[in-house]
Amino acid sequence: MNQPVPQSNRSSPERPIGLLLLGGKGRMGRSIAELAEQDARFRLVATPDRDDPLGADTPAFDVAIDFSHPEGLLKLIDLCHSRARPLVTGTTGMDGNLQARLVGATDRVALVCESNFSLGVAALGAAVTQVASALPGWDCDIIEQHHRGKLDAPSGTALALGRKVDAARPESARPATYSSTRSGDIVGEHTVQFCGAGERLELVHRATDRCIFAAGALEAAARVVGRRAGRYRLAELLAQP
Repeated sequence: MNQPVPQSNRSSPERPIGLLLLGGKGRMGRSIAELAEQDARFRLVATPDRDDPLGADTPAFDVAIDFSHPEGLLKLIDLCHSRARPLVTGTTGMDGNLQARLVGATDRVALVCESNFSLGVAALGAAVTQVASALPGWDCDIIEQHHRGKLDAPSGTALALGRKVDAARPESARPATYSSTRSGDIVGEHTVQFCGAGERLELVHRATDRCIFAAGALEAAARVVGRRAGRYRLAELLAQP
């Protein structure tokens, strides 16, 4: 249940949102920084990297966005919790301990944690749930492709889609399987295929520009500022005024 934490850090025409960006030197971080500099709603106040300490000397900020790595995210969770500031994270490859730390922080932190900030992927997730429920006896395979620099496999998005498939079907159904490719500069492609006797159904999302993820993360940051502590989904924030 979302618990109230006093916050008065919504942006206004006179006071843009102070943004802390962790992971600003990575592919996604650079895209977010570029868009934030062009967005009048935001003021980029700090872009610490993995070697910078996060603590009392970190500048004041209204919301943090994280696209770094699990170790960096751990430090940022503590900082956001101590200051009761919202956190938007797209870091993947989390272990159970890190996931538990995120959940535990939601007593003081308004948290948005997504493996993918694309609006198209949000729609894909809804479609996957519907198809999986309608075809419980069909095999489901999730094939994902990304650039060769992406370390975690399967991707966080693929795993999230697989969880939707498995949750929509009886426990006796074969769990979703995964296949991963890391090659070239592929931004991101996810195919969810359902195979039955004599037929196959495919649902596909292809990202051609990672700015879609950056734009989604910034939109999440703008909308979560001033919210009560708790966990929020991107689709939930987009549906609210």
